[in-house]
This record gives sequence, structure tokens and C-alpha cells, in this order.
Amino acid sequence: MSERGIKWACEYCTYENWPSAIKCTMCRAQRPSGTIITEDPFKSGSSDVGRDWDPSSTEGGSSPLICPDSSARPRVKSSYSVENANKWSCHMCTYLNWPRAIRCTQCLSQRRTRSPTESPQSSGSGSRPVAFSVDPCEEYNDRNKPNTRTQHWTCSICTYENWAKAKKCVVCDHPRPNNIEAIALAETEEASSIINEQDRARWRGSCSSSHSQRRSPPTTKRDSDVKMDFQRIELAGAVGSKEELEVDFKKLKQIKNRMKKTDWLFLNACVGVVEGDLAAIEAYKSSGGDIARQLSADEVRLLNRPSAFDVGYTLVHLAIRFQRQDMLAILLTEVSQQAAKCIPAMVCPELTEQIRREIAASLHQRKGDFACYFLTDLVTFTLPADIEDLPPTVQEKVFDEVLDRDVQKELEEESPIINWSLELATRLDSRLYALWNRTAGDCLLDSVLQATWGIYDKDSVLRKALHDSLHDCSHWFYTRWKDWESWYSQSFGLHFSLREEQWQEDWAFILSLASQPGASLEQTHIFVLAHILRRPIIVYGVKYYKSFRGETLGYTRFQGVYLPLLWEQSFCWKSPIALGYTRGHFSALVAMENDGYGTRGAGANLNTDDDVTITFLPLVDSERKLLHVHFLSAQELGNEEQQERLLREWLDCCVTEGGVLVAMQKSSRRRSHPLVTHMVEKWLDRYRQIRPCTSLSDGEEDEDDEDE
Repeated sequence: MSERGIKWACEYCTYENWPSAIKCTMCRAQRPSGTIITEDPFKSGSSDVGRDWDPSSTEGGSSPLICPDSSARPRVKSSYSVENANKWSCHMCTYLNWPRAIRCTQCLSQRRTRSPTESPQSSGSGSRPVAFSVDPCEEYNDRNKPNTRTQHWTCSICTYENWAKAKKCVVCDHPRPNNIEAIALAETEEASSIINEQDRARWRGSCSSSHSQRRSPPTTKRDSDVKMDFQRIELAGAVGSKEELEVDFKKLKQIKNRMKKTDWLFLNACVGVVEGDLAAIEAYKSSGGDIARQLSADEVRLLNRPSAFDVGYTLVHLAIRFQRQDMLAILLTEVSQQAAKCIPAMVCPELTEQIRREIAASLHQRKGDFACYFLTDLVTFTLPADIEDLPPTVQEKVFDEVLDRDVQKELEEESPIINWSLELATRLDSRLYALWNRTAGDCLLDSVLQATWGIYDKDSVLRKALHDSLHDCSHWFYTRWKDWESWYSQSFGLHFSLREEQWQEDWAFILSLASQPGASLEQTHIFVLAHILRRPIIVYGVKYYKSFRGETLGYTRFQGVYLPLLWEQSFCWKSPIALGYTRGHFSALVAMENDGYGTRGAGANLNTDDDVTITFLPLVDSERKLLHVHFLSAQELGNEEQQERLLREWLDCCVTEGGVLVAMQKSSRRRSHPLVTHMVEKWLDRYRQIRPCTSLSDGEEDEDDEDE
């Protein structure tokens, strides 16, 4: 008898394996110690094919080989027709399994216990009942099977059946509960499936996939919309009696069903602080979440990590506990900015929505080859002069709530970028104020709309116009961008050259940034925004990137003048807007309007009939060097005299008595949009109704004197 004719049968999938195999070839189950090996009748040779198989006709006259095991009995091999009729259907995948299989061959589900009269194929509507015959080997296995209730404990997270000696779940590493018997009593008969030691490797692989949990609470539709890794948030495991377990499970289910998208983002951000994932915090900030939000008792219970999360903890507390210095610097800055901010757009939400609809209605696309979008209205936002009529304490409150003090300090004191000229800031009354802006990734678009209409780009109207303009006029902007990047690399001595495929890849990345809400934008996008506004944009920004420790990382390249060079000059306005750039953040720089009375400076009121206020914006830095003009062509590039001549063509320029080249920004309160004027008035009414405590006490003393 050749060795190829002797096999052993797997007790799980009934596959006939060769005697040299120590694991099942089909399901990879371990070969039992007392394996019964049978002879394959179809492998005895080519001459034996077709004749009946005789168990005694083995090579050498020997009988089928039986491993020496006193407790093992020979398997009874029934005919194919009887075996096929006695197959049982899996209750999970309806696969027809052989009678000897105690688990489904396809999905490894436990075989359900049926009554002797129940048909294994009764799931089909048209099948006839067949008497259920018990395999003698199965009888033997069931009779000698150990008591799994006492030998295993069920994991409360993934429902895996672990051996009693295991201190934690071998699948999800969840700690073993202290009271194993209580959890065993709480398990239902359906959930108490037996996972053998041989199946651990397969379960570990399956748990790393999308079907890692065999049973989980139902997920609502609003939770399924949140596309992020929620598997890091573990459900709490309960320990107690059966009634307590049921109550605890229902409570956790109710908490999870009440969770909204913002709640999941907040929990994910908390876990992100613990694990050092900054993207989770940015996702929560981008959704408009409150950085100062505290963990509730239900949320701590859902997270189930007492060593990390406590009731009342915020993201800042977690960053301090786990020493996340980089996250702490960002979170503290965010909390200080959101502590008490009240800009006009927040006070009047109805008017703000009307302004957004007005902006969308004023956007049009130019016909012709250069099909760029543009705004039809010229609007410039300025702080109202009525602020100076308020008491000093109220004025301070107004500036604290509407300005970004950190940005103002960085642009004024740490590096002289704005208001460095006393002539401009004081005598010509052209001091610039940095408005507070949200840090949700859309700060550039928000600052542009703040400098013009005084609102945020909440509905991404400006971003959509930016994206469409870049795609519809891609050839025009691509040529300018490529020439400018080539000149910039040569001027700084980089001397690198890219293939056309590399230029195309970089350009595709710039296009993709415009279409992603919350994505950081670059210089090219500012150039396109200048064409949408049909007016120049002047950026006053820091020259170097710095880390939160103050280390210089590189050049920013944002500071300079962006002109709508692809439009005709007659189609554009010469009144620019000003933006400020600090570490990865843009802010709108606006002036305070002049009331037209008294001597408020040389540019106070050139036209008293229209109440026009002029703000002088410097075109040179504090060292009197001309600001760079971005995205010039090869013919437009030249020395400073040529660039100054170009600036005078696109801007209303003049030179002050101190010799500073400036651009005139003209704004008129009467000619401003009525919705913007109404919004600012309603915002000011909040402060007009505030009476300082000092003036109130003085007034009460005066009334007391009059009574006496």
C-alpha cells in the first residue's frame, strides 16, 4: 500500500488529508492527536480505476491504519446518497454541510441543535423532510466534549470565547472581567458559540478587517455618515448579575443612539489627543466644534478608559496629561481666541444669510476665452467711527471681541509689518486692525469676505467660484504660475528644472486644494481671488515659517501684491483690500472709517458729499523695500522701477510727505451695501446699551445730590 492512499479526516470540514499533513489543508485546523486515518480508494493506481473498492485489498494485505488511541473508534463511512440527504443547512449562510461537521465550512458558525425530527434542509420551502440521523462519531464527540461553560469566558467587546486561563481576550486584548460566571449567565444560547484553539489565527485575521466585531449595537443613520475611525472608541464592559448586565447594555445603547456627528467627532478628538493624532483634532475644529467642551459622564462611560478620561476634562486637560506639547500650543491659542468673540456676522444671523445670498447672486462668469468668475459689487468693510463715541471701557470690550489681539501683536510688535509708520497710522489715520477669524482651514476665503462684506465664507460660495475659475481658466493661470515658479527658483539660486509631467502633477495638486473645503490654500489661489474680486490684494505677512517653539523653518512667500493681471485694467477697480498672514493663518486687515468732521488726517475726507474715507496702504515694508508683485510674466519682470510703474497703473498710488509709496483704499459708508450697513448698526446697538459701572455710580450719586 502506497502512502498516497492513506489519509486522515478533519473533524471540522471532513476534508481527507494526507498522513504527512499536521494541519487540515482546507480549513487549517490542527490535526488531533488520536486521528483516524482511512484509505483513499481512488489513489491505488491507474489499473484499479473503475473497480469496486475493497477495504481488505490494501497493499501488503494490511487493514486501514488506526492511530494508537484507546478512546478512538473507527469512523463509519456512509454512502454518498445518505450523506447528501443528511446534510444540515447553516442558519447564517445556508451552506449545506456534511453531517459530521460541527461548524459551518463556509462561515465557521456553530451548528444549531435540532430535534431528531427536524430536517437539516428544512430552510428550503420545497424540500421534503428527511429523518435526521446522528453520526456515531458526532455522538462520541458530543459525549466526550468538555463543559465549555466552565472552560471558556466570553469577551464583552467582541464576544470571542476565550479559555479560562486567558487573562485578556486573544482577539481584541480586552481585559477579562472579574466575575466570569455572571457574564456566562448573561450570555444567550445563540451568542455562546465555541471558537476552538485551532481557529484563533483565522479570527485574528478576520478581526483586523471590516468585520472585526461579530456583534455590535445597531448604528443609526446619522452615525454612519461620519467617515472616520470609531473603532478606537471602545464600549464599556459590564460586570454583574444578568439583570444588571441587561440594564447596562440598554443604557450604553441609548447613549450611542443619542450621539450626533459632532459628538462622535469630539470623542474621536479626545482619543486623538491620547494617541497623538492631530488630524482628529483638526476634523473636530473644522466641524465648528467647541474646543472648551468638557467630557460628560456618559461620554466617559462610552470611552471606557478611566486611566485616560475623566468627567469634566477638555482637550486641553488631555493634552496636559499626556504631554502633547504641539497640540497644547494649538489648543490654547484656539481657546484664548474663542473665549469671548462677537463679530457683526455672529450678532445678526438673518442679515448674514441675506448677505451670503447677495454675494452668490452677484457672482457671474465672463464669456469668452477667459471664462473667470467675478463679483459685480465693490464693497469694502471698515470699522464704524461710532466706536470712538463709546466710553473707554466699552471701547476696550469692543476691540477685545472683534479683533485678534495675538495677530495684532505679532504683526505690530514682534515684527514691524503693519502700522510701522507713525505718519500713516497717526497723522493720516490709516491704522490697520486685524479682525478675528476662525481657524477652520478656510481662513483665506473668510478673510477675503471679511475685508469686503464683513462675513465668513460659511457656505463655500467663494471657494466654489475659486474652484470653477481655476478649472475653466486653467491654461491661463497655469502659464502665469509656471513662469513665476521658474523665475522664483532661479532668483533664489535653486537652479532646478522640472519635466512637464512634474509641472502637471504640481498643478493638479493646486487644483485639488481649491475643491476641498478646509484645505489650506497657496499663493496661486490668492492670485485667482484677485481676479474674482476684480481688485488688487495686498498681503502683509511674516517672512518666515516658525514652529511653536519659535524655530525658523523656511520662507512663507505670501507677502506682496496680487494684481488681476489677466483682466483688462478698465474692467477692474483700483481700490485694494489688505490681508494679514501669520503662522499658517490669514486675517482681514481693515481700517476705521472717518466721520468727515474735524481734522482727522490728510486722507480723512476728499469728497464730503459722498463721505468717502481713504486709507493709505503702504506698498513698501519697514525697510522701505518695494513689496513683490506676484505672478508677473517674463516681459513684466524687471527692476523696482518697472514694478513701481506697474503698481501705479493698477492702483491709485501716491507718495506721502515722509516719502512712503502708498496705495489708496477708498470706502464710503453711504455707498456701501445696505445689508452690511444694517448688520453693523445692529452689532453696535449691543454696545450702545452697555453703561460702564463707573458712569452708573456717578449718575446715582448725582441723583442723590439732587434729591437732597
